[in-house]
Order: sequence, then C-alpha cells, then structure tokens
Amino acid sequence: MITKSPEETIEAGRKYAGNLKGGEVIGLIGELGGGKTVFVKGLAEGLGIKDLITSPTFVLLKEYKLSPRHLHLEGVKTEVLGFMVHVDAYRVESFKDIKSIGIEDYLGRDNTIVIVEWAEKIRKTLPKNTIYIKFNHINENVREIILR
Repeated sequence: MITKSPEETIEAGRKYAGNLKGGEVIGLIGELGGGKTVFVKGLAEGLGIKDLITSPTFVLLKEYKLSPRHLHLEGVKTEVLGFMVHVDAYRVESFKDIKSIGIEDYLGRDNTIVIVEWAEKIRKTLPKNTIYIKFNHINENVREIILR
C-alpha cells in the first residue's frame, strides 16, 4: 500500500484496526520517520481510543484502555474491556531492557493488542505469530506499507 500524506497513513491504520480481534502482536519495522507512529495513531482511532498517541520512546511502553468492544474470545463474542499496548524498542539494547518493562505480561492476552515499533530489535522476544508491517520512507509524505 502507498500512502501520500500523514492523513492517509492514519486512515490506513484506522482501516487495519477493523481486522483486529484481540490477542494480536503487531511488529512495525522501518527507519526513523517512516510512518510507524502515525500508523499507530490510526490504529488507536480505529480501536476507539481518544487519548493523544505519542511514541513511547523514553518510557518504552504505554497502555491504553480500549472502550468496551466485541472481541472474539475462544470463538465466543463477548463484550470486554481490553488494552492496546504501544511499545517502542528504539532504545532497547538487550532482552533484559524489554523484559524489565513487563512486555511478557501482555503477550498472548485475548483482550490485548500489542504494537511494537522497532520490532526488529526484539524479534526473538516476540511470538512466532507476530504480524509484521514494514514502512518504507519514499519521500517527505509518501510511505510504502508492506504487510508480512
């Protein structure tokens, strides 16, 4: 997918959020300024999160409450309160760093969607079924977004 403005990247994230049911781990890969955080803003909007989304570069992890919504839990639709967890691994230097923020507490929870920027830095920590999305910075406004 090609987006030609930050608004289009947000819209791509908003639309992608409609595919999420809970339990997903999404790894975002791409260079600085590639559109990862802008895409996360769209994901958050699509999930009904009203908070201002900023990259958790210095705190490494931010947790946002999801509005009650229908998630598929073991094949049954149930209204639950869930979480979107936004991780930024840019400053992570070791497995110990990422473990210290408690990321493992969120992985595999049916009512939680974990989004990791700079996922390539902690690939070994992430589950095998992690969904990877790559961002290529084409020019000032144009981004190529590749779902793997």
